[in-house]
Amino acid sequence: MTNPSLADPSMRRSARRARGEQSVVASPIPPGLPGGRYMPLADAEVLRIHGLALRLLEDLGLSQLTPSLEARAVAAGCRLDGDGRLRFPRALVEDVIARARRKLVLHGIDPRHDIEIGGRRVHTGTGGAAPTIMDFASGRYRESTVADLYDIARLVDRLDNIHWYHRSIVARDATTILDLDMNTTYACLSGTTKSIAVSYTDGASVRAVQPMLDAVAGGEGKHRDRPFCTAVCCHVVPPMRFATESCDALEAAVLAGMPILLVSAGQAGATAPAALAGAVAQACAEVLAGLVLCHIVDPDCRGIFAAWPFVSDLRTGAMSGGSGEQALLSAACAQMANFYDLPNSVPAGMTDSKLPDAQSGGEKGYTISLAAQAGATMIHECAGMQGSLMGTSFESYVLDNDLLGAILRTVKGIEVNDETLSFDVIRDTVNGAGHYLGHPQTFARMKTDYVYPEIADRRSISEWEDAGGRDARAVARERVRKILAEHYPHHIGDATDAAIRSGYNIILPRARMRAGNGVW
Repeated sequence: MTNPSLADPSMRRSARRARGEQSVVASPIPPGLPGGRYMPLADAEVLRIHGLALRLLEDLGLSQLTPSLEARAVAAGCRLDGDGRLRFPRALVEDVIARARRKLVLHGIDPRHDIEIGGRRVHTGTGGAAPTIMDFASGRYRESTVADLYDIARLVDRLDNIHWYHRSIVARDATTILDLDMNTTYACLSGTTKSIAVSYTDGASVRAVQPMLDAVAGGEGKHRDRPFCTAVCCHVVPPMRFATESCDALEAAVLAGMPILLVSAGQAGATAPAALAGAVAQACAEVLAGLVLCHIVDPDCRGIFAAWPFVSDLRTGAMSGGSGEQALLSAACAQMANFYDLPNSVPAGMTDSKLPDAQSGGEKGYTISLAAQAGATMIHECAGMQGSLMGTSFESYVLDNDLLGAILRTVKGIEVNDETLSFDVIRDTVNGAGHYLGHPQTFARMKTDYVYPEIADRRSISEWEDAGGRDARAVARERVRKILAEHYPHHIGDATDAAIRSGYNIILPRARMRAGNGVW
């Protein structure tokens, strides 16, 4: 039966006029909404996993650490045995957990984008290392480039529910490791004023990039004061081995005062146990080992607990980033990090679909939702990724921004108090107009309580058909084309850019970074 109040055209027009008269208010879903209501693990299970992580570190340890960090660790109380494995005393690990930062600020290049992570406050952003991107014109996957990194950064800069830009592709047109790391940093810095993150290959790259970061920050040593670039360090090669070059990068990043994403990315059934509890425990042990090393170098380090166990399809061994098991693993790792009360990151949104289609939306929806409801303070790789992290597409970022808005609204939950229970409003409406369309509460709450999508279509079928009957992907493509044709950030001045180009082999032409370049 049709609701008579909604069927009355004059009432609908009144509501639309009221919407147009609303003043600008703060977003109903600001970064850092508190999560943590979903807990896949019982308290006793959390303690058992924690106990196993400590046992793995103390009894088994890790091998293949750099000589520099090995010497620091032994001096701090770790034990290097004849089998070459470095073992971590339980008391040392627990002491580091107790002394670690509970919160830290991820600074934006523009302070407006500063975000505080920790305390189960949920944030969503990019990540990944896709070697391919779906070409916007042809619709076919091709190798990704530095220009793609820059274009994605510009896109992310205009998408409110993506809170930072961690490089999501590997530029295949950079020919050396140093060129890759420097050009990645430059493209990220140039395309957005949000906080950025780069996966540095070794310590030489971390040291080499500091003058570039300082130049953008305003002078020598300025980046240390407000570090807006996070070093992503996959410091382990599971199971239970250090990644030597990445540990060198870890040490250099700590000494530079950079935030450090301490990533363990084992794959269940391949480099981590197929049993999910074991995969979580191993990941926790490997990340805690990295956190201990960071604290040995600098007790005031900005370490981020990033237990990222991935899932294998055990029929083939292929990664399955969109699986229900992946959703559970990421949520469980968020719960473990919150048990430690550490700033943390988990991966979610890594759909196995190659297209931004129904499979993609479904897999992203439930994996990101569980991570967010579990209170992950950073959810990486939740925008833009396709094909189990092997690809990305421009329109996916726009579509995922919509999805993230809806998910973050669920994290916010339902406000229950005398005002929101609305007895007076119900009484006045029942005794008066008989509908809520014109009530002051409706107008007041429509901007503070409700999130409206940019891409998802809520019109009637006839209105949608009359407007051309386009699907969400077509609408997203239009949005991509508009942003990338118009939005060319200029927060890095010409003189600073010229100085950077004089000191580094920058691949991206300056002419490509201006409107009317013939590409967009």
